[in-house]
Amino acid sequence: MQDISLHILDIVENSIRADARTIHIEIGEYPGEDRLRVCIRDDGSGMDSETAGKALDPFFTTKTGKKVGLGLSLLQQAAEQTGGTLTIDSKEGEGTCITAVFVLSHPDMKPLGNIFETMAALIAGYPFLRFIYDYKKGDDVFHFDSSK
Repeated sequence: MQDISLHILDIVENSIRADARTIHIEIGEYPGEDRLRVCIRDDGSGMDSETAGKALDPFFTTKTGKKVGLGLSLLQQAAEQTGGTLTIDSKEGEGTCITAVFVLSHPDMKPLGNIFETMAALIAGYPFLRFIYDYKKGDDVFHFDSSK
């Protein structure tokens, strides 16, 4: 994937397939720490510990008829190429939180991309879901809630 917004789109589609009703996307840019943090949190069906443990394996998927599940592993690769990390926190029946941390100054850091276009596509495609988007950089905060 060419930019982070496409990774976000892919992970959000996982949330939608997990029957999430609310999806919260938070992006924090911390230049003083040389970090970009992307967190996608949902209230979907979540994963049991066995499934969560396999979720980063590109040859594991829960999608019927598919043999690979590249979305999370590609996001992990993008983060780790910059010296960053990816974590999964999921509880069955409660939801999932995917957090990717990137090193901003690394030469392999992908651009954020057009996050507003990504959000517009999600809201137009799934108007019955609640999308919350927060972007933080220093003292500047942008907040959007599709339910308001």
